[in-house]
Amino acid sequence: MGIVQKAFQKFRSNGDSQGMARSYSRPTIAADPGATSRSIDINKDALRIAGLMPEASVERRFAAHFRQIKRPLLSRSMSTSSGTSMVNRVIAVTSALPGDGKTFTTFNLALSMASERDLSVLLVDGDVASPLISRSIGAAADPGLMEALQNEAVDAESLVLPTSVPGLAVLPAGRPDLNATELLASRRMFEIVQRLLAADARRIMLVDSPPLLVSTEASALIAVAGQVVLVARADVTPRQAMLDAIAMIGKDKCAGLVLNESRSGTEAGSYGYGNDD
Repeated sequence: MGIVQKAFQKFRSNGDSQGMARSYSRPTIAADPGATSRSIDINKDALRIAGLMPEASVERRFAAHFRQIKRPLLSRSMSTSSGTSMVNRVIAVTSALPGDGKTFTTFNLALSMASERDLSVLLVDGDVASPLISRSIGAAADPGLMEALQNEAVDAESLVLPTSVPGLAVLPAGRPDLNATELLASRRMFEIVQRLLAADARRIMLVDSPPLLVSTEASALIAVAGQVVLVARADVTPRQAMLDAIAMIGKDKCAGLVLNESRSGTEAGSYGYGNDD
């Protein structure tokens, strides 16, 4: 059993599992202003610059880490033994505070899940106030989640953008809205989620959520998720902030904790996941 799997099991038993991701600087990649319905090119070099992928020298190591992280999430998502299996196909990734690496974690988890042979992944940019994923893949100008929420005549499925990565599609955040919290908490949001899940029985929805303690939108988003992954930054995120975030999520939904920039069990400056006992 890998150390990440042990960490997730540890959380299940006593609420204290930890892993790691990494933060980067985040310049913007320009969007194609003339594009409407199109395919998104997942350019690894550009995404490394944007801070959404690890450096090439450690990419294989990170891929192994995310393979371990995704397994318990997918196991619960695709379970047929529970009547809640459909909602468990919606996985939100969030953090207590900004800067903890939750968008990096979301994006790389999406890539890892998309490599599965028997499912597809819909990456939803739910961080509507700070849509890093949409900006970084050149989809900031594309209509997305907000437009589907604002107008019930808009089919959210029609706004989903395929990508150059087999099995991975993206629903951009769309245009910012001052009433984003109310829209995300509305009946319409639940209808959109159900529609997107029903469109593909093999689909996993992976949602990049805003930080919980500084955004009212985050509480609305985790309400539609069956599983929530919480990301923290080692030696930076206050313990009380983590406890408050876990209380907001609820133990039944909190599928695990990922510790960003951990040095536990590794050489200084290296990448990896591990327990921090």
